[in-house]
Amino acid sequence: MLRLETLLCTFSALCFAAKAELKARNCSEVREAFAAKGFSFSHVPLQEIPGEHLRVCPQGNTCCTPEIEDAFGQRSKQEFGNLVDEISHNLRSIFVSRHQKFDEFFLELLENTERSLNEMFVRTYGKPYMQNAEVFENLFAELKRYYTGGNVNLEEMLNDFWSRLLERMFTLLNSQYVITEDYLECISKYTDQLKPFGDVPRKLKAQVTRAFVAARTFVQGLSVGREVAQRVSKVSSTPACMRALTKMSYCPFCQGMPAIKPCKNYCLNVMKGCLANQADLDTEWNHYIDAMLLVAQRLEGPFNIESVMEPIDVKISEAIMNMQDNSAQVSYKVFQGCGQPKPSGMSRSTRGVPDVFNARFRPYNPDERPTTAAGTSLDRLVVDIKGKLKQSKRFWSSLPEEMCVETRLTAGNTTDGHCWNGHTKGRYFPEVVTDGLTNQVNNPEVNVDITRPDTFIRQQIMALRVMTNKLKNAYNGNDIYFQDTSDEGSGSGSGSGCTEACPTDTDVAASEATLVEADRSEPVGGASSTRMPPPGLLTALVLSVSALHMRWR
Repeated sequence: MLRLETLLCTFSALCFAAKAELKARNCSEVREAFAAKGFSFSHVPLQEIPGEHLRVCPQGNTCCTPEIEDAFGQRSKQEFGNLVDEISHNLRSIFVSRHQKFDEFFLELLENTERSLNEMFVRTYGKPYMQNAEVFENLFAELKRYYTGGNVNLEEMLNDFWSRLLERMFTLLNSQYVITEDYLECISKYTDQLKPFGDVPRKLKAQVTRAFVAARTFVQGLSVGREVAQRVSKVSSTPACMRALTKMSYCPFCQGMPAIKPCKNYCLNVMKGCLANQADLDTEWNHYIDAMLLVAQRLEGPFNIESVMEPIDVKISEAIMNMQDNSAQVSYKVFQGCGQPKPSGMSRSTRGVPDVFNARFRPYNPDERPTTAAGTSLDRLVVDIKGKLKQSKRFWSSLPEEMCVETRLTAGNTTDGHCWNGHTKGRYFPEVVTDGLTNQVNNPEVNVDITRPDTFIRQQIMALRVMTNKLKNAYNGNDIYFQDTSDEGSGSGSGSGCTEACPTDTDVAASEATLVEADRSEPVGGASSTRMPPPGLLTALVLSVSALHMRWR
């Protein structure tokens, strides 16, 4: 009787084990999961088969064939790239939209300032101004050319503007003499000594230079950030990374557990290995963001280009007034140094310039001041971008955490073993490695060659380093291209492109894109324009003195 019970129990246990094994070998659930994922399940066996042919997934009994494992590898690579692209989309959008907005604002600010000055002078002085407007047109053309990437030395350009203005003013204030080209050349040698325009040129040069260097460098910085974000977001997977991704995301299918998700720490190790080079970008990225924030502070403070450009017509008129008030002294000193020019036969009285001009220009009341350009103001733009820049710090090192959140890839912070650990359903015991390429030497999931950094990522690091150096110089009001022409920085402008044959960061880092459109390059003849003064400028200038002086008051 005892033997019979023993035999019955043994038979029952064997039957139960057989049923369990039969159930384990059924791949119908896997086939359904395959179809849901968009795979063809024609290669999926109806029941488990021996897995010695598998190269990535565990080689026990399996529902996968080599063809299926290969398809999993390609799908893992695609999904990995798509996920990085999805997570970085907001970062890229910030840099794209803000670069466009700042660039549009600065260009429109320049156009509005020039148009405002021109309309006011045309309306007030008519033909006399129109015949001599090229002096100011050249000024604005050169400012725009500098901003959009031209090889323009701001200090030299502004010095040249005041020299041209001095030549025109001196000639017309001394119209009873014949002023030749050689004589004008002599006058230019005494400009610093004469100071015909008072202290205005020195102050305005400092203000304009600092403001334009900061504005151009900041927009270029946005362009570099945009390009780096766009390029680094296009990840390429190494074979080792593809194997790790496949093992993490799809090997559970082969084990008959398609619904199970990876353990959190397991996912982190895989992502830290696959994104090791991206994490190395983080340090230089954070330095770059800090430098951008410093220049942003300057833009809303002492280097505010909006506050420099808005009253520039008044400041120029103040300089002209100084020249007019001191014309006798200036002429006397010039005659002492350059000699008495030949008489022209025309007396000063024939000009008939009135002493009083009754036109008035009403400046804007602060309460009704409009937005300067692009439907906004610089202060509003800066406040917005500062918040966005702060949020973008440590973006690249935080990518693994963002990818391994429960809603995306993992089963969450499970501690009870209800997750895929790379081999089976159970707890994941290895420690999470730290970020960066060199720290992946101990990564238990991804075989990373720490001796071969990604060249493409290193190029982006160099681009950020060059840009950070430019930003730090811009913070101090310096344009590094004109400080030392041996520097790598070109001082290139809107969108970081150089519209002329000048060195660019692309030559140095092989990574900054040329983004300035061809129609932004506007060759001008500011430095080479003719020195022969057309008649009638004195009338326009003297009238501008009176009218704009009233506006200034």
